[in-house]
Amino acid sequence: MDRTESAIEPLDTAEQRDWEAAQEPWLDISAWMPSEPKAITPLVDRLMQLVQEAHCLSGESLPLELGLREALYNAVVHGNRLDPAKLVEIHCRSERKNELDIVVKDQGQGFDLNAVPNPLAAENLLTEHGRGILFMRHWMDEVWFEQGGTVVHMRKGFHTQEGNEIPRRGGINSQLPGEPGCASRS
Repeated sequence: MDRTESAIEPLDTAEQRDWEAAQEPWLDISAWMPSEPKAITPLVDRLMQLVQEAHCLSGESLPLELGLREALYNAVVHGNRLDPAKLVEIHCRSERKNELDIVVKDQGQGFDLNAVPNPLAAENLLTEHGRGILFMRHWMDEVWFEQGGTVVHMRKGFHTQEGNEIPRRGGINSQLPGEPGCASRS
């Protein structure tokens, strides 16, 4: 396999069809990609195709795609710093209709959660970088970071319990990058 290609291991079609009877997830994908920006589009295109074929999200494909692209770009450029020896891991899982969990993990050093400047501050409006986390939080329903920022978790879709929305972490109403307590990178 060429270093610019990605490996994707989706469940086979029979497993996806029998998910309800077996209580298996609708979709369970593990993938990796090299730390090259040109590898992002082919991987995202294939993942989006698998998500659409699994019917795990309806009407949410564009925000999902944009959030995923931003997370992968951050992992490649800011996390792994374009190091060709490092890979980015991606896990996509859907256990319910209209819900998808995504984990993107880089092999970088992480980052200081409180050191990320607020992209909406006047002095940052014209900077080239710094809006990725803001965009991910806008497009996804939940975004949070673990392991010092090397792992980003994103969730698209609603989680309800007896008709009430379960509280979310890092949604569009959460703190902006650069504000105290904000876990972000871009």
